[in-house]
Amino acid sequence: MKGQGDGLPGYITEKQAVLKRLRRIEGQIRGLERLVDEEQYCIDILTQVSAATKALEGVALLLLDQHLEHCLTPTTDPAEAEQKLNEASAAIRRLVRS
Repeated sequence: MKGQGDGLPGYITEKQAVLKRLRRIEGQIRGLERLVDEEQYCIDILTQVSAATKALEGVALLLLDQHLEHCLTPTTDPAEAEQKLNEASAAIRRLVRS
């Protein structure tokens, strides 16, 4: 497996899957816009917002998994490993807070 020094993002092996998910989410957002434009029932809109949020969380978790595998696993330098671990921990904290 390639490490961070290779210049490729950690998700490169899952790039098509990430793009497919993001396109699906884009469609969900367009659907939300349509629901609001058509003045649909609030609960129906909130249900769709929840679905879009879960879909984005799924993309975030996939990216995080790929980052951990790609950027943390190949490291043997303790200082670099600590820096990468701190970076990943900060990303996890941001995800949990959102």
